[in-house]
Amino acid sequence: MRPPGVIAAGIGMAAVAGMAWAVRGRASSVFGPSIHRGASGRKAIALTFDDGPSPGTAELLKILAEYRVPATFFQCGINIERAPELSRAVRDAGHEIGNHSQTHPNCALKRPRFIEDEFAQAQATIHRATGVTPTLMRAPYGVRWFGFRQMQQRLGLTGVMWTVIGRDWRLSGPAVAGRVLSSPGLDGGIICLHDGRGTEARPDIAPTLEAVRRIVPALIERGYHFETVSQLCQKTR
Repeated sequence: MRPPGVIAAGIGMAAVAGMAWAVRGRASSVFGPSIHRGASGRKAIALTFDDGPSPGTAELLKILAEYRVPATFFQCGINIERAPELSRAVRDAGHEIGNHSQTHPNCALKRPRFIEDEFAQAQATIHRATGVTPTLMRAPYGVRWFGFRQMQQRLGLTGVMWTVIGRDWRLSGPAVAGRVLSSPGLDGGIICLHDGRGTEARPDIAPTLEAVRRIVPALIERGYHFETVSQLCQKTR
């Protein structure tokens, strides 16, 4: 028989692991409705970009236009306020815009009022700049917390995680592309990349741009087509 202290430690570790999954697990809906992929039987993929807009967003839009690829951009209110014309350019190019909070905070341990204010402010900022009212949100760093469910209900937002994340804020363009293209289960997948770096005013997103130039034609060659997150998930219902 195990000593009570060992049993208690094991229970504690399990509780910590369970909370970590609830907070950041890509398939977790503990803190609110969330999706991380579409139907696995379709050769469809959703490209998503977080943290924009930034000056590099204009070049990214050119690459997507070249291949006629729609994407979903989860934008930060503070970045939109610096460059509302870039947010409108995303809209005008036919891409989907989602809510990525106003100031890109880590929401762990934050009060429900703080969380709701962050996303409500971003909803208002996005609407002022583009006339769009998002129906999708992605939590900064993928971190959800108590208060997200109520916030999502009040603002009419569905949470979006990812099937594969490129880590393009850390890796080189070729490494990002390799990470995405070698990921299993891409059918119906949601790819997470970044056209910004948090709330930096002039981030270097060259690795992201290089990765997209590699990822998109490679996936097209494999027989995939691209959809927005809303399109991808609508097909699963």
